[in-house]
Amino acid sequence: MTTVSIKANTPMEAADILKAETLAPFIGRDFLTWLWFYTDQKNGLFQSKTGQDFALFLEQRISVLGGEGESLDTAVSSGPLSELREAKLGLQTGKKVNQARIRMEQDENSWLVQVKGEDFCLTGLKTPKVDLKLEEGEDPDARFLEKMYLIEKSLEILDEIFALFLELRLSSDWSRIQKEMREWIGK
Repeated sequence: MTTVSIKANTPMEAADILKAETLAPFIGRDFLTWLWFYTDQKNGLFQSKTGQDFALFLEQRISVLGGEGESLDTAVSSGPLSELREAKLGLQTGKKVNQARIRMEQDENSWLVQVKGEDFCLTGLKTPKVDLKLEEGEDPDARFLEKMYLIEKSLEILDEIFALFLELRLSSDWSRIQKEMREWIGK
């Protein structure tokens, strides 16, 4: 794994970087936990700011994490037909989602990706299939460009969802949303 180091030019920038590094895992876990709640409440249906409909679901593999330091405790639910019981029980004990497999759908396209809450690392991105057969006279770069477009589209969807989360997280409605999440976890 490659690490990116960011250099601070002033003591204030150094403090901001340290604060961001400290908060990132918590924001990521809050985001994934909220995303599970939100997709469950809205049946996975979303609309982008440009009015495009899409769906998003957490499925097949969810990991929850709780505790601190040496007392970290993880529960994982996985499987193609998993009801995610262990992860749901983990939420009831105060854990938060630290990894999730996310399926995104828009029009006839479907993407699947694993997201880590700790650092927003994306792994195993599966895009819609690209037809590799070239038609006569077709640009040989067309398939590559289509694949790049599909990767970019998946990142746009994730960005849109994260922006929605941040908007809610920083709003005065967040305490109400947390209450709704606690009620949902208690189901």
